[in-house]
Parts: sequence; C-alpha cells; structure tokens
Amino acid sequence: MMNEKQRMFRERYRERISPYYHGLLHIGVMYSCGIAALWYCVQQLDAPSWEWLLILPVAIAGNFVEWGMHRYVMHRRIDVFALRAIYERHTREHHQYFTDNEPTINTVREFRIVFFPWRVLIVLGVFGSSLGWVAAQLWNANAGYILFMTMIGHYLVYETFHFCCHVPENSIVRNLPLVNTIRRHHTAHHNQGIMMHLNMNLSLPIADWFMGTSDLKRGLLGHLFNGYNQAHVRAELKPVIERFRTRQVQDQRVSLDGPLLTSDEERAIATGT
Repeated sequence: MMNEKQRMFRERYRERISPYYHGLLHIGVMYSCGIAALWYCVQQLDAPSWEWLLILPVAIAGNFVEWGMHRYVMHRRIDVFALRAIYERHTREHHQYFTDNEPTINTVREFRIVFFPWRVLIVLGVFGSSLGWVAAQLWNANAGYILFMTMIGHYLVYETFHFCCHVPENSIVRNLPLVNTIRRHHTAHHNQGIMMHLNMNLSLPIADWFMGTSDLKRGLLGHLFNGYNQAHVRAELKPVIERFRTRQVQDQRVSLDGPLLTSDEERAIATGT
C-alpha cells in the first residue's frame, strides 16, 4: 500500500514528464531498433556452427555486467557526469517511485520511469559492435554477429523482465516461469532497507546467487525457478524487510540516497555476501 511520501513523489515526478513524451513511442523505437539489429545480424550469418556456443558465455558475462552496473553504478554515486546521472535516475527517482509496498504502474506515461532512455540502446550498440568486431578478428564474422546478437538480446530481455516486474499483478506474470521469479526478486529489491545491497539482477538471478547478494538461501536452480515462493527468504533479513515496509521507518530512515541502517541491520544484510 502506497504511503503519502511515495504518493507525493509520484505526483511531482509525473508533473515533470515532458508533454511530448509518449510511452508507446518510447518502447516502440527501442524494440524496433533492437529487433531490426537482430534481424540484420541473422541475415549476415554464413552457415554458423560452433559459433552458436558463444551465446552461453556471453550471456553469463552479460548477467554479471548487469549485476555490477546495478550494484556499483546505479546504487553508488560516482561524481562523473554520465555515471552520476545513472545514479540520480535510478536510486533517487526509480527507488522513490517504486517500493515493495507499491511496485506497479497504472499508465503508459509511467513507462518513463521503467524503461531506460534511448541513448542506452545506442551506447550498447556501439559497445556491442566494438566487441563484435574484436570477435570477428579473433575468430570469424559469424562469431562477431552472434556476440552482438547476444548482447542486444540480453538487453531486450532485461527491459522486458523489468517491465513485467512493474505492471499490475496478472496471471501471466504470476505463473510464467522465470518471469514470476524475477518479479518477486525485483520487488524484494525495492524494499528500501535492502535496496542498496541485495537482488541486483534483473534478467536471471545468476550473479546474485553466485555473489551471495540474493535475499534467498537456496541453490541455483531454486533461484531460477523460485517464483513467488517466500519460504527461502533468509531468516536474518526478514525483520529488516518488515521494518522498512512500515511508514514510520520509511519516513524517518530513508532518504533519496537510501536507508540509514543500524549496525545490526548492516550485519544481517552482509551475512552471506
């Protein structure tokens, strides 16, 4: 349930959205460019064989990059223009707009606070093209195209899963494997007590499991197919999570830059990381 602090922040944020912004145009351009890039690469492939095996290590590497960017850039203020802007948009806006008490949107205009700006896809395209070129020089053109396709595909999955985390509850997000897992995982991340430290993945919680930054205590397969199951939430975290769901604690101990934790709360969160 949304408290007054979150409601007021949402109202102020929506007032600042440009009247020219349209959520469907935002995601239409993003997905059109991404799918067009994938289609172009598929047309360039020349009977690839072993090169398809590159998908797995590239996707896993991307999962760890996603984790690292979320933990060390989106939730750590680095006083460099572009990196600082990412932090401002994520920690000071996204995490004020959404909490685990109320993590959903209701209008298309709110796509502005869910999806990355178009420039992120451009940066990814440039970076992916560069790595694809390197792979093409090391092996062959097929390897370069497949590496690039994997990076673009990972980005589209990331955005799609993130969207599924913030839409109103429905039978699809509740019952679709992997989607229901990441929805619970990400909603837990929006608890303002643990948001700076835990549940940093937004595609699959592989890096969170490996790095010990998950709120769950179970194995990799259990993480991937956990769904909405709350039975494996770490016992030492439960008091912290419940405490930061209360209005009083949110009002008194949470700023735009995250929560003010006690030493006991810091130890509880650090256990297992």
